[in-house]
Amino acid sequence: MSSKAPPALFIGLMTGTSLDGIDAVIANISDNHFTLVSTLSQPIPESLRGEILGLCQPGNNEIDRAGAVSLQLAEHYANTCQTLLDQAAIAPEQVRAIGCHGQTVRHRPHAAGFSVQLGCPDTLAVKTGIAVVSNFRNKDIALGGQGAPLVPPFHQQLFARPDQRIAVVNIGGMANVTLLENGQLSGGFDTGPGNVLMDSWIQQHHQRAYDRNGDWAASAQPDLALLNTLLSDPYFRLPPPKSTGRERFSLDWLNEQLANHSLTTSVVQASLAELTAHSISDALSDFQPDQVLICGGGAHNQHLLERIQALLSTPVTSTAKQGLAPDWVEAAAFAWLAWARMEEKAGNAPVVTGASRQTILGQVTLP
Repeated sequence: MSSKAPPALFIGLMTGTSLDGIDAVIANISDNHFTLVSTLSQPIPESLRGEILGLCQPGNNEIDRAGAVSLQLAEHYANTCQTLLDQAAIAPEQVRAIGCHGQTVRHRPHAAGFSVQLGCPDTLAVKTGIAVVSNFRNKDIALGGQGAPLVPPFHQQLFARPDQRIAVVNIGGMANVTLLENGQLSGGFDTGPGNVLMDSWIQQHHQRAYDRNGDWAASAQPDLALLNTLLSDPYFRLPPPKSTGRERFSLDWLNEQLANHSLTTSVVQASLAELTAHSISDALSDFQPDQVLICGGGAHNQHLLERIQALLSTPVTSTAKQGLAPDWVEAAAFAWLAWARMEEKAGNAPVVTGASRQTILGQVTLP
């Protein structure tokens, strides 16, 4: 289709590894234009969240359980879209498509790899009356890529500058980096756990969803022996392209690492924050960015941001300083990826994923 098509409205939906809610945006998008129109975050019911977490590791009766969860998620996605549309006073027929990432429960980006996201696109399309673009990752994997991260081309569109080396760091459940050099996308990959281990640890010991501002982590000193044990995982030494998820970095993985350490729970939390900070700073050490932009839930963890800045000696700021609040970057990216699919434009970046070529991403489900 013509790149001169006028701006159109797209919805982006994201539920990430942290499972902290459904983020939804409406965006007005064209070839050289991106504007947020409306945003909304809705909680995921605790019972559904528990079912999703249970499916992130192998277990009994997975197919039936996954089928039920996929339908429930689609219902919640549809309700979120309707609330968002009502809030913006926009009719469904004004929206060209919904970009729905879905909820990842398996990501195996290796030989004969695959990636599974739940959230039935047929149900979502029927309930909203809007075309749905989904299944963004598997085409890239079929071409030999990691299928992740997928947001760097969107980061390039919004944040690249012709005379700067900029790193965009998304700290969700997992953390990933986008490397922008003089306006061009030069790389990107998952650095390892972002919030996932810190969230799991505080949920287990204090029944809180997350460590607000990183206050619990900041209350103790990290244990260097534990930090070295955590950083010894082979993933951190793998060269890019690479991607990861809960399949690798889970509470079970953490408990295995803790087997030979006897530490207070607060020291463990401090060490987990340090793991995230070190793995991000190590990933950026060769790139030496002029500026680091942070998005995702981790942008609200002041202790973590201070640790990253101390390790990098580089200005670390929120993407809000560049016009897009950190909570909406990923949902906005999937609105943009839906636009790219409907305009028949490549959505992946081989320099990031390792795919053999650029390709159009996503499958379209009509209402």
